[in-house]
Order: sequence, then C-alpha cells, then structure tokens
Amino acid sequence: MNGDFPREFLLKIPKTDLHVHLDGSLRLGTLIELARESGVKLPSYTEEGLLELVFKEQYQSLDEYLKGFGLTNDVMRTPEQLERIAYELAADNQQEGVRYIEVRFAPQLHTSKHMDTMQVIRSVCEGLERAKKEFNSRPEIVSGKEPPFEYGLIACALRYFNEHFSSYHRSFLALHRYTPRERVYSLASMELAHAAAHANRHEGLPVVGFDLAGSEEGYPPHRHREAYEYAHRNFLKKTVHAGEAYGPESIFKAITELHADRIGHGTSLLNPEAISDPDITDRQRYVEDLVQFIADRRITIEVCLTSNQQTNPAYRDLTAHPFGRMMERKLSLTICTDNRTVSRTTVTDEYAKACKIFGLSLRELKNLVVYGFKRSFFPHKYARKREYVRKSMEYFERVAKEFGYDV
Repeated sequence: MNGDFPREFLLKIPKTDLHVHLDGSLRLGTLIELARESGVKLPSYTEEGLLELVFKEQYQSLDEYLKGFGLTNDVMRTPEQLERIAYELAADNQQEGVRYIEVRFAPQLHTSKHMDTMQVIRSVCEGLERAKKEFNSRPEIVSGKEPPFEYGLIACALRYFNEHFSSYHRSFLALHRYTPRERVYSLASMELAHAAAHANRHEGLPVVGFDLAGSEEGYPPHRHREAYEYAHRNFLKKTVHAGEAYGPESIFKAITELHADRIGHGTSLLNPEAISDPDITDRQRYVEDLVQFIADRRITIEVCLTSNQQTNPAYRDLTAHPFGRMMERKLSLTICTDNRTVSRTTVTDEYAKACKIFGLSLRELKNLVVYGFKRSFFPHKYARKREYVRKSMEYFERVAKEFGYDV
C-alpha cells in the first residue's frame, strides 16, 4: 500500500536535510542549561514548559513562530556554545539515519566584539566536524558498508534587520546612520557574501552556499543582487527563501535576479491568486510558465511540510499543501525540517508525513531521497559527489530489500 512504510524503515534509509536552521534546532535541554549558565531569562526552565509556552505544535502566525529564535540566539554567543549546538545537531541527525546536512544560519546574528564572523563560522564547523569524525570512525563506515556522514554550511543574509537583532546589527546601523535602510541591508549582505567566499576559498571551511531569509513582502530580492552576484562569481551555490509568504513572482525573481539554484519553501508556486504584481494579467499562464521554467532548469524546492503547516493557516490540513501537486508535475523536490525544535519535528517525521498524507510509492520515496543527495551543495569534488550519491542509493536499495520491498 502506497505511503504505508514502517517508521523503522524510514529511520534506516539514508536521508538528507538541505534546509535546517541552526538557531531553530537546539536541544531543549541544552537551551535550558546554557541559559542558566549565561543568565538568559526563559519563560520556563523545563522542557515541558518551553513546549507549552514557546515551541508549540501550532502557531497563530509567522511572528509567533519566530519568537523562539530570540531565546535560542541568546545562548549562541560564544565559540563553545556554537560548537556544542552544531555538534548536537549533527549527532541528532545521525541518530535518525541522516547522512548529509546543510546547516544554514546567519553568522551576523552571533558576531560581536568578542567573536568575529570567521570565528562564528569556524566554531560551527568545528562542532559539525567533531560529530562527523566520531560517526565516520564506526566499523560499518570504515568498511564501506554504509555511506559516511557529510555536511556543508549555508550563510544566511537577512532581507531586513533592526538594532534589536544583535549587537553586530546595532553597530552596523549606527555606522551607516545616514545611509538609506534598504542600502544598509544590501551592504550587510555584501559583507556576508565576502566572508562566506573567504571562508570557503582561504580558510578551508565548507561554506557551500548563500541564502536570503526574512520577510518577503516589502523587502524585494533585488536589494541583495550585488551580494548574490559576488557569491555567484566566487562559485558559491545559491538558495533563497521565496514563495513562502509572498506570490510566485517572488520565486521568479529569486531565480532571475539572484541566480537561485534552489528555492526554500516555494509554497505559493502553484497559486495564481497569490500574485500581486499588477503587470501580470494572465495569472494562470504565469504560473504554468514558471513551473515549466523551474522544471526545465531542475531547480529544486526545499519542502518543509510541518513548518508550513504551523505558519500558514491554509495548510492546517496538509492535504492542501502544494507538495502533492508538485510531485504530480515531476518537479525536483527534497524533504527538509526547517527548524527541528521550533517545529518539533525530525527528518523522519517529515518523510513519514509526506508518505502517509500523499500516498507516496517506494519509487516516489526513492526519488525524493536521491534528489536530496543529487541537489545538495556537496563540499567536495564532483567525482566524489557522484560516488557518494551512488553509495547512498545502493544503501537505500539494500535497506529496502531488508524490509521486503522490491526495488
């Protein structure tokens, strides 16, 4: 029966998470411990209390969803905190069969006079690298029986910010007091693009991609075009949060103005009613053309079912989520968590929901898994990536056979 896969099977198959925010994926116990050590005030100092008051099953709005990030970012202020949180994120993924992750975060949220941007990036890498080395020393990995664990980093620029975001942003705004705000946002993105490229090219750190996050409405992508052009010229891969809380034209602009290789969320892609550009008169035709445009270029959509369900009332019933229609159109899709803690989810949970609600066949499940590996911004040479994908999918087939599936 399609979609009826046992959880043990979904746990064991090799998986990826290409869209997971570091500051949305802390262990609650770690948040509480670090808050006590740092004197950070929490609304509760028990996991049960935080789940009731902050990290809920459902949120009334995107603003409510984002409130928890203020708490998590307050305990991500030192190299030791960042290293630990990154290590634990990798370990949690490894525990559920995830073999490749791309951890995205905004380094400027953690930068201060005590820790510059490069130290922020390096600390996160050190945590991920420690988890990688521990996992890959296992006999089944060393022998080649199972694929190893790998990771990459994605640096997130912000569509907008204010002085309350971080000490870095407060100082940045003060230094550019007479510069128009939209230009200040552009300059901050450009600074991050330079840092990301430097980390990749000169520090040997696996910063593989560049992202743009934050409210879409009122903060158009063209303000960050210069930063994306720089990332593009320096061979960083590009992803953009687009079509999450704005119309399909936001997705088109992310691709054409920012060279996006992947799209984060993209839930408005098939919704002509979400188009607000008055110059688009035939909305349905625009949507059809955009879908074809994306499909032809194999631009991958990073699907985050639970997150979308929590922040958009239209998807409280997940059968209304466009994922099913995207599957029907044979688009390149990959299953992601977005925020493991804020959304109270795991990669396995997301796959289980996708399979059950949309009745996925084994072939469709396998395609989703392989897209996660193939469309990754893998930090090593292309030949090594091909070998890694091959080994991962051979392992998928071996696990499927163990569970009695015909592959």
